[in-house]
Parts: sequence; structure tokens; C-alpha cells
Amino acid sequence: MIGKVAQRREERIATIVATAWGLAHEHGIGAISLHALAREVGMRQPSLYSYFDSKHALYDAMFADGNRRLLEHLDALELPEDPRAALKGFFHEFVEFALGDPECSNLLFARVIPGFEPSTDSYAYAEEVLNSAITLMHHAGLDDPGDVDCLVAIVGGVMDAQLSNDPRGDRWIRHLDRLVDLYVDDALRRSTER
Repeated sequence: MIGKVAQRREERIATIVATAWGLAHEHGIGAISLHALAREVGMRQPSLYSYFDSKHALYDAMFADGNRRLLEHLDALELPEDPRAALKGFFHEFVEFALGDPECSNLLFARVIPGFEPSTDSYAYAEEVLNSAITLMHHAGLDDPGDVDCLVAIVGGVMDAQLSNDPRGDRWIRHLDRLVDLYVDDALRRSTER
């Protein structure tokens, strides 16, 4: 059981992270200032270091938080029984999550913070998201690790093109089902030729 002091600390950390996301949405993920963050949460900047010893530690907490939210969103999906339809549904929701929060997407998928590498603990959430996708790929008949890499690259490319060129539209994401079908059909054809 968590003690009251530890619980208050966790609540304070959650408030700081939520406030940091607010600043990211206002100014951009790379423009978060620890001074502005401390002011927003009602503390002096040196006090903030008792929660996060560096800006990268804050980004690490945000990376974990963003991936936790993505994982919760994807886990709540009611996917169709058909394996390929389930895979497409999963990827659509993944992309919609990213498009709905470009600053979170920048931190989670674009690595826009120089020198930032997520910790093993934070990265574990990202691995859970990927493992969910891999499970769906396997159900759709894709078992080659190269197929995983290719589909991740396809989905990431569609997502990046959409975010970069038409963030409020659907110019690229409207092709996601077709691209998944093209790739899955090709992968299944190649697997029967082995």
C-alpha cells in the first residue's frame, strides 16, 4: 500500500507532467521551459528539481505518460473479429491518437529533443504498444520480423505525411487501409512462395 506522502508526491508529479503537456501544446514540445513550468505549478524552479533532476527527466516522464495514454486508448478498442480488419482498426486509432496530439506525437515518435533517450522503464510502454500491433499482425498472417518493420514504416510514413502536410485533413490517412491491404497481400503471397 502506498503511503500518503508517496501518494501526494505521485499526484504532484502527475500535475507537473499535465502542466508540461499544456506548455507543450502552447509553445511546442522543444520549447518547454523549467522556469515557466515551475511558475505554472506554483513553485520555484529549484523546487522542481526535487521532482525532476533535469529537463530530460521531465521529458522521460512525459514520454511514459504519452505512451501510457496511447496504450490505454488502444486497449479500450473493440476490434472486429476479422484479423485484417482488426489490424486496420488498430492502425487507424494509432494514427488518430497521434494526429489528435501532435506535440505528444513529436515526443513519442519523432525524437525532436536533442540528446533525449527514454529510460528503459518509460520505453517499456512503447514496447507494449508495439507488441499489441505485432500480435495483430501475427493474427493477420504476418510472422516475418521484416513484415513488422515494413508495416511500422508504412504507418509511420502515413502519419508523418499527414502531420507535416495536412494535419487537419485526411489526404494521407485515407489511404491507410489500401496500404495495409497492399502490404499484407504481398507478404502473404511471398510467404506461400517460400
